[in-house]
Amino acid sequence: MLVRGHLLGLDPKGERFARVLRETIDQLLDGEHTGRYDWDDLHKTEKTHAGTLVEINLLREFGFASGIDMDYLIEGVEVDCKFSQKLYGWMIPPEALDEICLVVWADDHQSLWSAGLLRANRDKLTTSGNVTKKGNRDGKFRLTREHHSLVSWLWHKEPLEENLLLHISPDIRAAIFSAGSGSKRSPGQARVNELFRLVQKRRISRTVVRTVAQQKDYMKRVRYNGGAREKLRNEGILICGDYPNHQAVAAQLGLPVPQEGENVSIRVVEAKPHHQGQPSVVLEGRRWAEAGPADPAERAPLLPETKKKTNTPG
Repeated sequence: MLVRGHLLGLDPKGERFARVLRETIDQLLDGEHTGRYDWDDLHKTEKTHAGTLVEINLLREFGFASGIDMDYLIEGVEVDCKFSQKLYGWMIPPEALDEICLVVWADDHQSLWSAGLLRANRDKLTTSGNVTKKGNRDGKFRLTREHHSLVSWLWHKEPLEENLLLHISPDIRAAIFSAGSGSKRSPGQARVNELFRLVQKRRISRTVVRTVAQQKDYMKRVRYNGGAREKLRNEGILICGDYPNHQAVAAQLGLPVPQEGENVSIRVVEAKPHHQGQPSVVLEGRRWAEAGPADPAERAPLLPETKKKTNTPG
C-alpha cells in the first residue's frame, strides 16, 4: 500500500505512465531510421530489450531511486519492474520471489495498457516451462491463471495513444509509403504530402511524420516554405499545428484540436449556401468550411502567423 500510494500520488491519472509506454514503443520501432510502425516487425532481441527500456524510462520519468537487489526503491521498499506485451505474461526471476513487482502491460494493436502491483508469492506462481539450449529450465516463474486476481491494479486497460500508421486501412498506408517511390529528390516530402492528403480530420503526431518522412529534418516537411502546408494549398488542404492560433482554427472547424507536436489536416472551400450549419472559420477575410465530395478544389487560405510580432523602437 505504501508503494501504491506513492505511485498514485506521482501520477493520479496514469498520464505520465501512458506517455512513457508510448514513447518507449516508438523508441524501439525507431521509425525515422527503419520506417517501422508495427511491434510485430521488431526482432526478438528488441522485444526482449523492451522490458529494460520500460524499466529505465519509468525510473527517469519518476526519479525513482535504484534498489539494492531490485530495480527501484520506493518508500524504502524494493520493487522489481516487469513488462510484457501479453497480459499476465510476466516472467518473474527467482531473485524477485516474495518481493513486490510493478507489472506493466501494453499492446499497441489494442491501444491499451495496464500497470499493477504484485507480491511474487512462490506458492502462487508456477515455473515457466521454458528450457534453455543446454536443456536446463530457465528458472523463471509466471502467474497462474487462478491467481490473476492477486494483481492490485493501479490502472487497468487504459487507452494507449493510438499508433496511427498501425490502425489506418492497409490501402491508405500502402499509398502513403509508396508515394514518391519514383522521386530521387524528395521521396520523404511526397510521403508526408500523401499522409496529410489521405488522413484528414485526425491528429497526426510528430512520430508518425518522422516514420513517414524518414529524414532528420522531418518537421520541415510539414511547414510552409516547401513543406506540405504549401504543397497542398492548391488542393484546398489546411494543416493546423499545435500553435494556439492554429488550434483555434481547428476548433472552429470542428476538428480534433492538435496537441503538442501534432497536426491535423482538412480540405476546405469558401463557404457557400449549402455549407450553412457547418462549422466554419474566417481566414483572409473570407469564411471557410469543410469541403464536401462534390466541392471542386479551391486554393486554401494561409493560416494565421505563428510568431509574435515585436514592435520596432522609434
